[in-house]
Amino acid sequence: MEEDKEKEELKAEEKKEEVAEAVEEESVVESLEKELQEEEKPLEEEKAEAEVEAPEAEAEAKEEAEKPSRKEKKEEEEEIVEERTYTVPLSKAWVMPANKRAPKAMRILKAFMIKHMKLKTPKKAEGEEEEELGALIISNEVNERMWSKGIEKPPRNIRVRAAKDKDGNVTVYLAEGD
Repeated sequence: MEEDKEKEELKAEEKKEEVAEAVEEESVVESLEKELQEEEKPLEEEKAEAEVEAPEAEAEAKEEAEKPSRKEKKEEEEEIVEERTYTVPLSKAWVMPANKRAPKAMRILKAFMIKHMKLKTPKKAEGEEEEELGALIISNEVNERMWSKGIEKPPRNIRVRAAKDKDGNVTVYLAEGD
């Protein structure tokens, strides 16, 4: 009987310890939750302030974007050294199989622009230094026009405007009215 009482006392002590541990764990969890809530309060206040300030900042940014300064316009005009309008024949692209025509048309356009805007320098004698070549940049509008009917049916020809800047880069745009 004494053994039974001792076992019961041990079990009771173990239960008390478990309950104490559980209470400690709960208190730790509760304290962490309280800390998180306290940290979130300043963040929420900052967000509210940012929301109030955001429309003002957006309005200012839009105004700046809509009104380019006169200096920027002059700089853009000064950068263009040469500008030409070409009608590029793309009929040779139709010799290719149907699923390779639009890529061939793009290659034809690139070769035409390189040739006519003189992007490649002629070969020089061995002792002379080579000049850096400009880049050819094709605008998204031209690319979309080439691919507008899919890979199988590119246009037979395309009117483009080529602008060469002072660095030697050539940018190809769709011609006005197309």
